[in-house]
Amino acid sequence: MSQHLPRQLTLLKQKLLLVGTYVEEAFAKAITALINRDRNLAISVIEGDAEIDRLEVDCEEECLKTLALYQPVVATDLRFVVAVLKINNDLERMGDLSRNIAKRVVLLSEVAPQDMVSDLRPAASRAQAMMKRALDSFVHLDVTMAHAVRRDDDEVDVMRREFQRRTLELIRQEPQSAEIWLALNSVSKHIERLADMAVNVAEEVIYLVEGAIVRHTEES
Repeated sequence: MSQHLPRQLTLLKQKLLLVGTYVEEAFAKAITALINRDRNLAISVIEGDAEIDRLEVDCEEECLKTLALYQPVVATDLRFVVAVLKINNDLERMGDLSRNIAKRVVLLSEVAPQDMVSDLRPAASRAQAMMKRALDSFVHLDVTMAHAVRRDDDEVDVMRREFQRRTLELIRQEPQSAEIWLALNSVSKHIERLADMAVNVAEEVIYLVEGAIVRHTEES
């Protein structure tokens, strides 16, 4: 059965990248819906999350089948299956975050337009770029790119803290609009969490290539 393992690992890679494609699309749509106040697009993101969940389960089951039937013993092969399992889970969580953003968009589409929505664009763009580069680092086994994703997270964190500070100030100034500001603050939090998930993916790539667990270390 060992001669079939490389083919099986290629299949795992394809299934994982399919999940990633759907998740990237979901996040892009959620942010577009936010900027354009597009309720219908937001609803399509919410409804599309079920397909991401299905693909995530399919990929996980294929990983478990690989471990059971092919029993990879070479360290790099075993790390690959473990990395796919963990990245697959992170991608599903990114899909959930995109769905959560879309839910806030549905709420925000029913109220007057808010100037602060445009202030979320820089963090969303950075998180989107981090997600893409994290997946690209997996495709190309590029640890340099993976380390760069880790470094980028600090900037998203700074944007998140500044946005949170401003929304809390607006809540104090306009308590009657607290629900709106809280919804926008929630979107900011979800964007930050999605960037965190991109970092997780990058760290799994580093583990896959170098065998080093870096998630509890600072990026230099």
